[in-house]
Amino acid sequence: MPITKLNNKLLTVWVVAGVVLEKDDKFLLVQEKKKRVYGLWNLPAGKVEKGSTIEETAVREAKEESGFDVRIIREIGVYHQETERAVKHAFLAEIIGGELNFPADEILDARWFSYQQILEMKDKLRNAYWILESIEKIRNARKS
Repeated sequence: MPITKLNNKLLTVWVVAGVVLEKDDKFLLVQEKKKRVYGLWNLPAGKVEKGSTIEETAVREAKEESGFDVRIIREIGVYHQETERAVKHAFLAEIIGGELNFPADEILDARWFSYQQILEMKDKLRNAYWILESIEKIRNARKS
């Protein structure tokens, strides 16, 4: 958890790690149950805790929020829009086991969406920039 100074005030910056999972040209999003983001869709993701690497967090959060065992293929990007918001790491991952199964106390739903469907639900995404930019990078890499 990096700490920086902003206008002579210490600022804690959280680090978040998430995965982009793709299957049959669709991407997995989870619908969150936390009060402040209730009902918004997000990548399977969570805060990096002391003692965990960013990659370990991404794998753990994918399992916890989707039920899937995943293997990291590569980092897609690091996103940080505002000083007061988390630094988000997105990883491309592949499913290597498990089945779709999410904890009802944390997640309302988990579904596969086409890229077009995700574009159309921009206002229902927790962080549209992070989600869309990560998916677009994967799609563009395939075209090259």
